[in-house]
Amino acid sequence: MKHATERRRALVVGAGIAGIATAMRLRQVGWEPVLVERAAARRSGGYFIMLFGTGEASARRLGVLEAIGDRSHPRLANYEVNRAGRRTPGLNPAGLPGRPRQLLRGDVEQGLFSALPSDVEIRYSTVPTRITQDDSAVEVTLHDTAADATVTERFDLVVGADGMRSTVRKLVFGAKDHLRPLNYMIGATVLDKPIEGFGLHQGLILAEPGRSAWTFPFSDHAPSLLFSYRTDDIDAEFTRPAIESIRAAFGPKPAGPLLENLFHRFEQAPDFLFDSVQQVRMPSWHRGRVVLVGDAAWCVTLYAGMGASSGIAGGELLGTMLQRHPDDLPGALRAWEARMRPFIHTEQDTALTMRRLFTPHDRKEQIMRAAMLRLMRAPVIGQTVGRIMNGADMKHKQLDVAAV
Repeated sequence: MKHATERRRALVVGAGIAGIATAMRLRQVGWEPVLVERAAARRSGGYFIMLFGTGEASARRLGVLEAIGDRSHPRLANYEVNRAGRRTPGLNPAGLPGRPRQLLRGDVEQGLFSALPSDVEIRYSTVPTRITQDDSAVEVTLHDTAADATVTERFDLVVGADGMRSTVRKLVFGAKDHLRPLNYMIGATVLDKPIEGFGLHQGLILAEPGRSAWTFPFSDHAPSLLFSYRTDDIDAEFTRPAIESIRAAFGPKPAGPLLENLFHRFEQAPDFLFDSVQQVRMPSWHRGRVVLVGDAAWCVTLYAGMGASSGIAGGELLGTMLQRHPDDLPGALRAWEARMRPFIHTEQDTALTMRRLFTPHDRKEQIMRAAMLRLMRAPVIGQTVGRIMNGADMKHKQLDVAAV
């Protein structure tokens, strides 16, 4: 391995939150990161996310917390609604422990990108097609899809931060995709104006057995819209336009004016996400000189609400461990994974519980969810139920897992 005083070269695949955070931290500790991204340009869109204490702590140390910002507001309020439009007070994310920041995904990516040193090389429209390694380096063949050109280069480390369906994971860890389906689908987009009848600071939650629709409000931006529903056949959901699958999931009962408006707004949106909900479960996140970070390694799912936070923390901690073990790459990766894995396992398990809050699986879960909400609104009892809701699982999201 190169001496600690020499600048080592790392390939970071994926210019999302985890990838940019990792490249930034690697540059801070003296590495030379090269960032490659499949898309033709940096993506600016994204749906609603929350940045919990875990992510805030790492973002603060990386020097980007202020640039990321905060779209929370004391007046933000959510309402439980039905198809007829009847409203009752709903869950408010601002009331969660630590008051997580409510953001658009693009806010986090832009905040990180704005602080990325200008000398960090970024190659768009570029994907790895072959990865081989020995004791001294990783050899990667990169394909520039825009120019239809191929180049093979050597790196001291390869970081796969290329999402749930990671190409790096497939090339290095084998054909098995390591995906664990939850048998749920999501459709998400950012709206250009509030929902009719709701103010800028008001969101809605329509939760029915096996399906739900949410709008997440912000202090200074139109809301983000999320559909979530259960399916017995994930593949079939992709055989038709997204809006048709979403409409079918909420049928055959008539939609009513409110839900129909949500369908229309999703259909008219210029950009949206439609995908299955799956976790990545792997026995190891590194092999030789290749390591996976963020959704490529663990994908806690949006139900956990920790994708951005864990991606930033994982990238920061990786760089820190490489700095602490400058001449021992295997030891650095082992130490990094030993710190991250227990934290991620807890968050993946939490997602299975939180899914019931987002989308009740059946009539029984819907009744339990409704009963919990009624208790939370009751004097005295509501305070006790609130403490239970904001218990160990929520406090875990405040842990500074990257602090060493």
